[in-house]
Amino acid sequence: MSTQIQSLAEARELLQKYYGYPDFREGQKSIVESLLQGQDTLGIMPTGGGKSICYQIPALLLPGLTLVVSPLISLMKDQVDALTTMGISAAYINSTLSGKEVNDRIRAAKRGELKLLYVAPERLELDWFRDEMSTLLISCVAVDEAHCVSQWGHDFRTSYLAVSPFVDSLPERPIVAAFTATATPEVTEDMLVLLRLQDPAVFVTGLGRDNLAMSVLRGENKREYVLNYARAHTSEPGIIYAATRKEVDDLYERLGQAGIPAGRYHAGLPDEEREHMQEAFLYDDIRVMVATNAFGMGIDKSNVRYVIHYNMPKNMEAYVQEAGRAGRDGEPSDCILLFSPQDIMTQKFLIEQNPQDEDRKRNDYRKLQQMVEYCYSNRCLRWSMLEYFGEKHDQKPCGICSSCRDERELVDMTRDAQIIFSCIHRMRERFGVSLVASVLKGSQNKKVLQYGFDKLPTYAMMPRRSEKEISELINVFIAEGYLALSEGQYPVVRLTPLGVDVLKGQHQVMQRAPQPASPQTGRGRRGQAQDLGPSAVNETVFEQLRLIRRDLAQRDQVPSYIIFNDATLREMSIICPQTEQEMLRIKGVGEVKYRKYGRPFLEFFQDQGTAVVEDDYE
Repeated sequence: MSTQIQSLAEARELLQKYYGYPDFREGQKSIVESLLQGQDTLGIMPTGGGKSICYQIPALLLPGLTLVVSPLISLMKDQVDALTTMGISAAYINSTLSGKEVNDRIRAAKRGELKLLYVAPERLELDWFRDEMSTLLISCVAVDEAHCVSQWGHDFRTSYLAVSPFVDSLPERPIVAAFTATATPEVTEDMLVLLRLQDPAVFVTGLGRDNLAMSVLRGENKREYVLNYARAHTSEPGIIYAATRKEVDDLYERLGQAGIPAGRYHAGLPDEEREHMQEAFLYDDIRVMVATNAFGMGIDKSNVRYVIHYNMPKNMEAYVQEAGRAGRDGEPSDCILLFSPQDIMTQKFLIEQNPQDEDRKRNDYRKLQQMVEYCYSNRCLRWSMLEYFGEKHDQKPCGICSSCRDERELVDMTRDAQIIFSCIHRMRERFGVSLVASVLKGSQNKKVLQYGFDKLPTYAMMPRRSEKEISELINVFIAEGYLALSEGQYPVVRLTPLGVDVLKGQHQVMQRAPQPASPQTGRGRRGQAQDLGPSAVNETVFEQLRLIRRDLAQRDQVPSYIIFNDATLREMSIICPQTEQEMLRIKGVGEVKYRKYGRPFLEFFQDQGTAVVEDDYE
């Protein structure tokens, strides 16, 4: 026990020395403690929750090497750049290196010169690589993005199945640590089984992040909304996700025509252009990136202030991971999903185009429907997200999502609900949302007449609503649990027991009164004035600090956030440090980083202090 306490104390010292933080965040401490005790560990933490620290700090205290399995070249490079900037010996091996460079890095590992070595999962399948690794003392194998091992996850990658055989091939079994940001109970079980974790400690840190204002906007003119939002936030980095390459190219061109410097990223672009765009975004040369979901997993950029989804993503896992790229530094950020019913058809088309077995396809349709229900839900969006991932919550609304900030009055919708539910019942619960809406509207289309639905008592009982409005109302009732959809490409709408109670007059249905969405809805908490008191951030000083950071980044050819993130610069602008000790007390300013980058910032504040004194004497 004394060794464990000493190790935790040492871990905190290293955290302060290299990262500039006095203590671990929620969830980090337990994971670090578990690994220092030599226990296999699974950590499920939100994007931006500091997963990498959980294995990087133990790597410095454990003997030998920590091997990190990482899915993307760009992610490895970002992690290694950040580590070497802090003075931690790390390297990566991937396909961008020559044979000589690979051999040089393996020799450095054999000489004990590296504490962390990053590799792609495919490399674990190579006989020569396994032979080389068997000659090293590997204390820990850390598996990043571990959900990729599960065929039920949203990024299934068969090469992740090589992790367990690789671990078994080593002369002495290392600790295995697995990390992911998103995992349903089903995916969690797969990670435990397929990675063969032995007597593992499992830690789930709350996925709900207080700094993210989640919004779902329906009925917006999407193109106009994106242009207006980007125009209003030209100084802030943001990502706009679209479902198709065509939409990415269209938005990219329109932003350029509007004078907003933007980049684009999708699989149809040449490698050189993708690499150039990604680097320009990382280095803040452009502030807006328009991309498909091909962009992002390898991006460790901490100061993304907003993520806009131009289309609904295919499932909740993808949405949470992509939206979670906002506000990794803990600063208030917006996550905005622009939803339209056409998004459902787009995602169904993409599912059908993807060659896969029927079980996988059914699973994709089920997850898509859960995403649709999220978009139509009037409940707290954070609750919906946490419940999807099987995470308990305190039943307190978050107060900052679009549902919680919806000030429309509640109106009694019981009569409309009974009409809809009665129509579904009379249609024998055998048809989809669109046909039910056609019957209620009083449509004369071929299918309505063919089945004789024009003879039903509920035919044309909602003539003043459009079929689109009726369909949207049905989808809201599905999201609220009054109705349910079968799985598959052509789902059938059915009554739930709660819906039957409504039909019998035993339950009242209350809904928000319909009204046009306001463009300000998507502003989230950042749209509200915040009183920070006498220590408020000085925006002028903050911008000057960013200029100093940019010069240092250009000098050392690293992204700006690797030097100091925005949260650290904001704290500097509040404290205005005058001494080295005051600088080292600022979160994110470790000893190594201070020696490397701290002086220009300290001199800036000292010069400002001198200027103030001189002004006082004039």
